[in-house]
This record gives sequence, structure tokens and C-alpha cells, in this order.
Amino acid sequence: MAYEIPVTQARAELAELINRVVYGGERVVVTRHGKPLVALVSAADLQRLESGEAAAQEVAAEEQVISSVSSFRSVSSAEGEQHRFGLAAEYRGHEDRDR
Repeated sequence: MAYEIPVTQARAELAELINRVVYGGERVVVTRHGKPLVALVSAADLQRLESGEAAAQEVAAEEQVISSVSSFRSVSSAEGEQHRFGLAAEYRGHEDRDR
């Protein structure tokens, strides 16, 4: 759980709060009227949060593509055309991209 502190007190104790975050590994939430305004986190925590966001966005994009591809329905070919044309495209997963 994060340490909460009112903004007026945080102004007066900023150097101490920074030390708590950097050296103590704490997270500090600055509040106004009891409601959270901002959080102080270490640079390492911020980097982890941002990399997690990027990974989540990548997964969401992949899921959207898969959903779009899955929504295509099968359409029957004209008579005789079925054997004339082969496979137009195929999905390659992460494993196949490096080959």
C-alpha cells in the first residue's frame, strides 16, 4: 500500500518523500481533500509501468487483428474456380516471423 500525504504537507517534505521513494522503495500518493492527485514512484517503477502498458497495447492490437480475421465468413467459389486459385494468404505467428 502507498503512503498518502496531503499536498500542503508534501510541499514541505518533498526531499524526504523523494528519499522514501528512491531509497525506501515506497510509493507516495499526494492527496487534496482526501482524494489522490499524483503518485511519486521510482524511475524503475515508472519504466515497468510503461513497458507493461506497451505490452498490453501490443496484445490488444494482435487480438483485434485476430478478431477481424476470425469474423470473415466463407464464400463459395464459382464452379471450376476453386482449384484454379490457391491459398492467397496465411497467418504467421511470432515463431514464424524470424524464419
